[in-house]
Amino acid sequence: MVAEIITIGDELLNGTHVDTNSVHLARRLDTTGLEVGYITTTGDDPDRLVEAIHLALRRADIVITTGGLGPTDDDITKKAICKAFKRNLIFHENVLEEMQKRFAARGVKMPSINQNQALLPQGAKFLANRIGSALGIIIEEGGKFFCAMPGVPIEMQIMTDEELAPLLRLKAGTTVIVRRRIRTAGITESALAEKIRPALKFSEGMTLAYLPSVRGVDLCIRGSGTVKEEVQAGINLMAGSIREVAGDVIYTEDDRELEQIVGELLAEKRLTLAVAESCTGGLLGGRITSIPGSSAYFKGGIIAYSNDVKINRLNVPRETIEQFGAVSAETAQAMAVGATIIAAADIGLAVTGIAGPSGGAPEKTVGTVYIGLAAFGKGKSERFAFGGDRDSIRERAVTTALNMLRKELIGALDRKM
Repeated sequence: MVAEIITIGDELLNGTHVDTNSVHLARRLDTTGLEVGYITTTGDDPDRLVEAIHLALRRADIVITTGGLGPTDDDITKKAICKAFKRNLIFHENVLEEMQKRFAARGVKMPSINQNQALLPQGAKFLANRIGSALGIIIEEGGKFFCAMPGVPIEMQIMTDEELAPLLRLKAGTTVIVRRRIRTAGITESALAEKIRPALKFSEGMTLAYLPSVRGVDLCIRGSGTVKEEVQAGINLMAGSIREVAGDVIYTEDDRELEQIVGELLAEKRLTLAVAESCTGGLLGGRITSIPGSSAYFKGGIIAYSNDVKINRLNVPRETIEQFGAVSAETAQAMAVGATIIAAADIGLAVTGIAGPSGGAPEKTVGTVYIGLAAFGKGKSERFAFGGDRDSIRERAVTTALNMLRKELIGALDRKM
């Protein structure tokens, strides 16, 4: 069965808000075995919304809208539904009473405008909204399934997961969808494709998507069929063939982030980490400490943006900076060593570079980054050249530093560098 998602709101068309609702809905529809054929966005215009609903009902079996169910003047979805399905709005006393109880329980007087929430399309079924006032609206007509949900993301997500998803599973029938996510770092999309393409083994109903970002390339294997064991076997076969040729560029085959993998390795080996950052300005420490429990292995960090801080706090020799520059292999290595000493950590990880947009030179262009690693009294560093704008260069530097540490933790650090 084919589904269409319609997201509603001027704010989605003029760029002031990002549409996250269709992302969540598409994922949930896919896992229930339904194919999302179309995603449409329309503004707060009743006529255009009616047109979008009519088009969706012609080309899809299931149509789901989000947005426009509130009590204010720009909430036009219920009116558009009535026009599209030729129905009237009916006042529901029980809905109003329930809303009044919920406001009273919070000690808040219900605004009179909220009475509009009790006006709902004739003959519709409703989905509960346990954290908001707008009910979900379901109309089944002519073999089509239509559902309108609120646009507030958390309300839509809860309603989808708790109320709508069980209904959609019945619509999907026997179709089974299985996914496997393989996450890589330290390799470009084209290089990864060239590496794994000869080994790929596709079963019927399987697809492979490459999802590149500044944090690496994710491979999404998707299999569909009617027998779960058969679909899973096909997924395992492809994942195994990718694993065999991709090697250590793979850091996980689930949804964990690279910083979580690094943290687990540090905890497993009972090692502690400190960082020193120049061009990344705290992003590396931020990624590491975003993982709950990171205090068990992360000692702290120094943002050494100026040369004075590099020299006076991290004890980078002044002559090292004068001779080789703040952006150099020697400085990166000295920063990493300094981080281990200051924090009394087993491992030091340092980043220094030119994030741009200015500051580059012919020998060290914008995007030049050195990453230093120190452990057990020894140090090393590597040079990298990243493309993109300032933000992407900084993100790529952090990801590369984490990946460099990951490889050391599963390899050289076992041999104490």
